[in-house]
Amino acid sequence: MTSLIKGNASGQAADGDANHLINEVVGVRGGIGEAARVGRAAAYDAFLRGLLPARDGVALLAVGGLGRRQCAPYGDLDLVLLHAGVPGTDELAASVWYPIWDAGLRLDHSVRTVSEALSVAQDDVKVALGLLDARLVAGDRPLADSLIRTAADHWRRTAVRHLPGLRAVTEARWQAHGELAFLLEGDLKEAAGGLRDVGLLRAISAAGITDALRPAVRAAHRRLLDTRDALHQQVGRRVDRLVAQERDGVAALLGLENGDALLRRVAGDARTVSHALDDAFRAADRLRSGRSRGGNGRPVRRPVARDVVEHDGELVLARTAIGARPDPSLSLRIAAAAAATRLPIARATCEWLAAYCPPLPAPWPAEARAALTTLLGAGPGLVPAWETCDRYGLVDGWLPEWTRLRSLPQHNPVHRYTLDRHLVQTAHEASRHTREVERPDLLLLGALLHDIGKGLPGDHSTVGVPLAEAVATRIGLPAAEAELIGRLVRLHLLLPDVATRRDLADPVTIASVAEAVGDTGTLDLLHALVRADAAATGPAAWSDWKGRLVAELVSRVRTALDTGVLPEPPAPDPALLAGPLPVVHLAEDRVAVAAADRRGLLATVAGCLALHRLEVISADASAVDGRALVECRVQPRYGLPPDPVPLRADLRRAVAGDVSVTQRLRGRALAGRGAGAAPRVVWHREAATDAVLLELRAADAAGLLYRVACALDEAGALVRAARISTLGGDVVDAFYLVGGWPEDATRARLEAAVLAAV
Repeated sequence: MTSLIKGNASGQAADGDANHLINEVVGVRGGIGEAARVGRAAAYDAFLRGLLPARDGVALLAVGGLGRRQCAPYGDLDLVLLHAGVPGTDELAASVWYPIWDAGLRLDHSVRTVSEALSVAQDDVKVALGLLDARLVAGDRPLADSLIRTAADHWRRTAVRHLPGLRAVTEARWQAHGELAFLLEGDLKEAAGGLRDVGLLRAISAAGITDALRPAVRAAHRRLLDTRDALHQQVGRRVDRLVAQERDGVAALLGLENGDALLRRVAGDARTVSHALDDAFRAADRLRSGRSRGGNGRPVRRPVARDVVEHDGELVLARTAIGARPDPSLSLRIAAAAAATRLPIARATCEWLAAYCPPLPAPWPAEARAALTTLLGAGPGLVPAWETCDRYGLVDGWLPEWTRLRSLPQHNPVHRYTLDRHLVQTAHEASRHTREVERPDLLLLGALLHDIGKGLPGDHSTVGVPLAEAVATRIGLPAAEAELIGRLVRLHLLLPDVATRRDLADPVTIASVAEAVGDTGTLDLLHALVRADAAATGPAAWSDWKGRLVAELVSRVRTALDTGVLPEPPAPDPALLAGPLPVVHLAEDRVAVAAADRRGLLATVAGCLALHRLEVISADASAVDGRALVECRVQPRYGLPPDPVPLRADLRRAVAGDVSVTQRLRGRALAGRGAGAAPRVVWHREAATDAVLLELRAADAAGLLYRVACALDEAGALVRAARISTLGGDVVDAFYLVGGWPEDATRARLEAAVLAAV
């Protein structure tokens, strides 16, 4: 490599000099911060200058991170070899590129004349943006200056026309990579609010459209660059996704307490960038469209609410609101107007409100409560309006608790948002159900506060009750309504937990839920809150079967509350009670079997379903007229349903006692055993009418229900129902065991058998 550098640089760099420069480049890779990035750029510049012979009509330009002197430890080199039509350009380019590759550096390169570069930039907005960062490294300065000046001038003249297309490309990128502020493992460069978006802000500022790079944005940008530097140093290679296993190490390199502190800082910085880019795009839209203007050429002002007017596509305060002492509810009222109209609040208005709007008294005036209800119930307009107010500190004035909740990570694979965004998103989802409840205002407030206890020691459903009641009291709700808000917080997980883990045909299940809920009004609020919470959590938190189970539970509890009589359990499928045995019925999500022998039937059916890669969601076992019945709700483990013909054949043979099927089941079950967290068994003695409840908490695995059911059967336990609940990689499986099981020694023996099977 050194001989190639020496020959291609026309003797300018001796072997020792080349090695020294390469070592210097590699040596600065570990640094973090602005000085380290500039130092890397200087080392790269010195290395590259030794590769280009001094001659007129040729210049080496750096773009991207090197052009901005913001080099990541393991970032690419983005270079343009610019020439004025001189001969031998291809050979010259090879003499520059190959030593870079030999040095182990990643390279993105091109060779162009000024006219070629400008032509490509005219057709490709990404190239146009790249040229805005162009910087001469070596060679003909007048040639380089000609391209840099012309590209910048062309961008200023055409930016407004190019921005809609650039925005479409940007939104597609956001769709693919998500929002950095709300991701547990976000891409620091490509996700919304990341480093790529700062490049857009820089380009919009360069076009003179608006001052997009305000001090807060520049500070956020520096911290995001520091985070990427630390991530590269932690991993030892180029990587932009901040994955979970690297968070604590990156946090330590940045001097932060832990990975959660890092996530919160990244979230705040990403929000700053995203908010600034929204402002910048709106400024470009106004410049391009001209908005509606009056005869004097000025933007039209249109009243939209008391003290709020629309001005040039944004909401601003009426002049009368600014002149007098502001109403404490003013910030809430303009937020409600923004959410209802889906118009943004002007930046200057947010800054004025943050500086001059007085704090709300306790309790709040009725006007403030009404504005909060309007804001929370606005549907799609809620999230952007809330985010804007949060960026300027207005939300902290409404809810001092928000400081603790802001950007709090939720380390659960089913959650797609940080805690604060989840709460706001839940309120948005709850607005879809306001017509189903007697008190929509309490539903919306309960949705906003339902997880307020998270991040504190203890069960968040319990810890959050006094916090939510305090908020409800402060905003002016009567004591009874504040208590109801607390009850919603305490019980917001009751319906899904019971529906997926308990036997809904058991009168004890229905009676316990009815007693906890108390009345149908609260039941309706909880049902709406459950659906809103699941929708705001993520697609893994809800499914059609879960919705059906919750709806069935709500229906049965409603009957008990309305009539005082517990509903009768559903009758078995009549088709299972007729015809010769065995009977096998298959439907899209249901498998039902009737056989002559009840002992071991549940285990046999569960194993056969596992053999065909079906997960059992719930199972019921019963005996009617001498027939043993097993009815299961199922879903494919890997997305595609099995072929029903061999499934039906295997079920018939297995329940008839075919040994070959049993051997296949045991072989597959043993092969499916895997490592996981230590399993645990919990007993519930009063949770059923004629049985005790054994609850198994363990790592999920194929064939788990089969193994446990076999263990229970071999230990002499009779299972009349099972409920399977999967939470990420774990399961909570509940087994209803017929009988009292009063002896500690007997229960201990059974518990040991179950844990051994797991």
